[in-house]
Amino acid sequence: MAVALYQAKAEFFRMLGHPVRIRVLELLQAGPTPVRELLAELGVEASSLSQQLAVLRRSGIVTATREGSTVVYALAGGDVAELLRAARRILTGLIADQHALLAELRAAAD
Repeated sequence: MAVALYQAKAEFFRMLGHPVRIRVLELLQAGPTPVRELLAELGVEASSLSQQLAVLRRSGIVTATREGSTVVYALAGGDVAELLRAARRILTGLIADQHALLAELRAAAD
C-alpha cells in the first residue's frame, strides 16, 4: 500500500475541512475575486479569512495576485470547481436518501 499517497490525499481532504474554505472556493468559481468582496460575502473577521486563504494558498488550489493595493484570489485550476460540483451531487443524493428514510419512518409511525 502506498502510504505516502494516502497520507497526501487525507491531508488534502483535511485542508478542505473548514466551512469558510469551502465557501471561498465556491465563491471563486465565479472568477477572480478581490479579498474585500470575499469579506463582504462571508461576513467573517478579516483575520479569520486571512488564515483560511493562507491555508488554501499553501495547498496550491488558489492563487493570489496584487492589483495595486487590492489582493485578488482565484482558483488555481478547474479541477477544484469540478470537485465541488461532485461533492454537491454526492451530498444531494445522501440528503435525498435521508429524506426518503424520514418519510418512511413518519409513515410507519402512523
